[in-house]
Amino acid sequence: MTTAREIMTPGAECIGENQSLEEAARKMKDLDVGALPICGEDDRLKGVLTDRDIVVRCLAVGTDPRQVKAGQLAQGKPVTIGADDSVEEAIDTMQEHQVRRLPVIDGHSLVGMISQADIARSMPEDRVGELVELISFD
Repeated sequence: MTTAREIMTPGAECIGENQSLEEAARKMKDLDVGALPICGEDDRLKGVLTDRDIVVRCLAVGTDPRQVKAGQLAQGKPVTIGADDSVEEAIDTMQEHQVRRLPVIDGHSLVGMISQADIARSMPEDRVGELVELISFD
């Protein structure tokens, strides 16, 4: 059984809940990523911010990204996967919550991120299409 820890991208960097969306966008550019975990002042995970969130929930409605804090876009309890959970469980979680990226948690610590692409790279080539179909949503 392959675990999330084995295929995740380790060392995920957070955006602070009180940092602006402009700062988040710059950090995404610098790190060449499309999503950042949102971490609170208490170092606990508050959610995940995507480049799409910034565009759709801020820019497209005419809001200034310098005035909106990352934590304002964190909604509900973050969807995560345990570091020692199976890749199959990660796929099920992505499918159930309709997300393409999951923070990987070990205890209460963020240890990495796992994406649809990470999972695809770990699968036999003939099963990648099945994965994309499972996690794709309208």
